[in-house]
Amino acid sequence: MKQLVDVYPTRKSSEPALLERKDPVVYQSTLNQSEIGTDELSFYEQNGYLFLESFFQEEEVEEFKQETKRLLTESRGADRPEVILEPEGEEVRSVFAVHKDDVFFQKLANSPRLIAIVKQILGSDVYIHQSRINFKPGFTGKEFYWHSDFETWHAEDGMPRMRALSCSIALEDNNVYNGALMIIPGSHKWFVSCVGETPEDHFKDSLRRQEYGVPDQESLTKLVQQGGINMPTGKAGSVLLFDCNVMHGSSANISPYPRSNAFFVYNSVENKLEDPFASQKPRPDYIATR
Repeated sequence: MKQLVDVYPTRKSSEPALLERKDPVVYQSTLNQSEIGTDELSFYEQNGYLFLESFFQEEEVEEFKQETKRLLTESRGADRPEVILEPEGEEVRSVFAVHKDDVFFQKLANSPRLIAIVKQILGSDVYIHQSRINFKPGFTGKEFYWHSDFETWHAEDGMPRMRALSCSIALEDNNVYNGALMIIPGSHKWFVSCVGETPEDHFKDSLRRQEYGVPDQESLTKLVQQGGINMPTGKAGSVLLFDCNVMHGSSANISPYPRSNAFFVYNSVENKLEDPFASQKPRPDYIATR
């Protein structure tokens, strides 16, 4: 496969760098749906995320919780590559490719209300680049260090441009105690070029604990000084949409309250994957749909 020009070089230099974003954030500014308005669209463009409190109704949320428990039960002890365990233990950390392998979550990923917003932002038809359920059990759920998803998708999957977004659906209540996602507003306007050559089959370790593609502390400090840190929290059924390049992470969950989220990554059909930009071979299809 012929590779495009790399406008976001990463893992190729011995020094990190902050590079200005070269792509739009919102690709369709004229409203073509009724789920969000111009104010919400403008907020997303400026901050790199949008939080929609109680997007789903209570009866839907109850079904979310039942299906999440079912998936967790089925995944415990399962010898499948899609099931990722915690770094130091046998607890399930994530289950990937749920939009392919699970009828309930496949339907959720294709919710017409969600798709309408995603198409509004990305300005085209979309497909699911990646899906997963993240589990963060009470007391033992580990942290996800600061990162830009696009850095990994670009380096290891071959995503050429910033025309993708993540949708995180709260399957349990997200609060300030149970390791909810933190976001650096405005950080999506800068690309942090990371250091360190990608090891072969890096995904086998990075899905449990990432050591390459990790932003440097100086760049993180600059981004936080510019935009601060926000933690969007809310009841189960709330939705967090965030740009592929926004810097985000979460702390460990030492509270008794579990936190589970469904993640669906939507990519524009006009932004299909090329050869990886900083890896010997692409990651498996259950991590990155090609």
